[in-house]
Amino acid sequence: MQDELDGKAEVLLDPNTLSKDGTVALSTYSISEDGDYIAYGLSESGSDWVSIHVMNVTNQQPMPDKLSWVKFSSISWTHDGKGFFYSRYPAPREGGELDAGTETNINLNHQIYYHVLGTNQSEDILCWKDPEHPKYSFGASVTEDGKYIILTVYEGCDPVNKLYYCEISSLPQGIKGFRKRQEMLPFVKLIDNFDAQYQVVANDGDEFTFLTNKSAPRNKLVRVNIKNPELWTDVLPEHEKDVLESADAVNNNQLLVCYMSDVKHILQLRDLRTGNLIHQLPLEIGSVSEISCRREDKEVFIGFTSFLSPGIIYRCNLAPAIPEMKMFREISVPGFDRTSFQVKQVFVPSKDGARIPMFIMSKKDINLDGSHPTLLYGYGGFNISLTPSFSVGRLVLCKNMGFVVCVANIRGGGEYGEEWHKAGALAMKQNCFDDFAACAEFLISNGYTSSSRLCIEGGSNGGLLIAASINQRPDLFGCALAHVGVMDMLRFHKFTIGHAWTTDYGCSDKEEEFQWLIKYSPLHNVRRPWEQSSGSQCQYPATMLLTADHDDRVVPLHSLKLLATLQHVLCTEDSPQTNPIIGRIDRKSGHGAGRPTQKLIDEAADRYSFMAKMLGARWTE
Repeated sequence: MQDELDGKAEVLLDPNTLSKDGTVALSTYSISEDGDYIAYGLSESGSDWVSIHVMNVTNQQPMPDKLSWVKFSSISWTHDGKGFFYSRYPAPREGGELDAGTETNINLNHQIYYHVLGTNQSEDILCWKDPEHPKYSFGASVTEDGKYIILTVYEGCDPVNKLYYCEISSLPQGIKGFRKRQEMLPFVKLIDNFDAQYQVVANDGDEFTFLTNKSAPRNKLVRVNIKNPELWTDVLPEHEKDVLESADAVNNNQLLVCYMSDVKHILQLRDLRTGNLIHQLPLEIGSVSEISCRREDKEVFIGFTSFLSPGIIYRCNLAPAIPEMKMFREISVPGFDRTSFQVKQVFVPSKDGARIPMFIMSKKDINLDGSHPTLLYGYGGFNISLTPSFSVGRLVLCKNMGFVVCVANIRGGGEYGEEWHKAGALAMKQNCFDDFAACAEFLISNGYTSSSRLCIEGGSNGGLLIAASINQRPDLFGCALAHVGVMDMLRFHKFTIGHAWTTDYGCSDKEEEFQWLIKYSPLHNVRRPWEQSSGSQCQYPATMLLTADHDDRVVPLHSLKLLATLQHVLCTEDSPQTNPIIGRIDRKSGHGAGRPTQKLIDEAADRYSFMAKMLGARWTE
């Protein structure tokens, strides 16, 4: 923290001091409105479980407050600084020590609590629960003016939510008055169905501006008086092509809006009342990683990154007629010369003719002679977009091993809005695998690489992508790296938070959806490729499955079962399968977040050296 932007900075909280091996990580934090307290969440060994702690900012002393069994939660202070809202689950099981993050129990009965500073968690005030819908999840936040509590209700991972509100001033004895009453806060149900997504952008008293995808798959801004919710008006209509990713109220009556146009971000300043364009902010090709602002402030901070830009924070002054963008901080990587590399975007026709964007990064001026070792990365799910980002590991592959590194923006993601997402979900999931295969074939036919020198990589839903791809097209790849993948599509909903993914995948308990899943479930589609066609010596590519003992998002049993099945089916006596099928199982690590630097280095070294050996790539200075 520092007294002014140019002042001397001092450390407030250093997560590196919280554990000797670096496996305790800072996962979230929130500072009270008056700046006197910071509440922060810690996770151990990469688990999704979080414990919330509080520190007095003035004397930097920890408070006794400790909140356990917190998961999928934000921290939102009331403006009086007396406490905050958070979300938690009941403890997984009573009695006995539990190594949190290694259990596979299904996560049910999410609840919203209010914690009063300086009290025990057992005294926290239950604000909302819904035992009739145990799979719902909830988030609570206080509006920027401090007057309302906004409750959002989610059914799964789809971008749709219910939205309720509670006016704090309408509570005669305040939130604390509910501690002894056996009732929840009196939320008013503004949106009580799962038809669309609603995110609060700003409010002037009872008049609220929302970002929504209601009848607008690429999102729009709407306005309504929540006390008279019959009349909704469009403030900023849906764009014909670009996706409205975010909108923030700034400089009292202005909006900073971020659009995604062909997987690249555009920033605009608009009028909050009318939605009219005031100014387009200058931004090179890349991704807006973060926007930090308040409605009352004339200054905004904008984080930016790209394949060849490690990270810049811009300080933007909105007071003048033409906003001033200045570089405030820039990350520099010693020895990195961006002029040695090139990045281009191509559009690949998929099996059904859909245009799939793909970024291709390499050294400058490479010969397209089919000789280059190539890494193709993908995800394709849950409305998540793969926008340009900086990776030292990938640049080292390009610089020192001659790799071409590619990112495929296949369907299932959010790159072109909700229609793009839905085109790679549920009954349409096969489109993801077809898109990915089309990108691989493009790289081969256009002279970047050959199948024996092509490695594919993905994590989580992307791990499923990789495993399904090697089942369906073992001939197309030389190597595969599948991180923490969803591999058993018939049983994923039975473990931890897996039930939330049925909105993207479907559920095997329903016969029609079972038929979608059984066709591509990695665990259930391992075949001996040499038996599929007469006299073929085709085998599976060299494959590494990566998982970790504290992954409580996609539990390790997915990768372990697939590893056992691959080895059982393929690695028999007299089998033509000579490419190795191996697992890498980390300890004191989870789904990927919160890992110390050393673990990141160890894993990158293991997977990329395996890949290099399998593809015959060599190190050059």
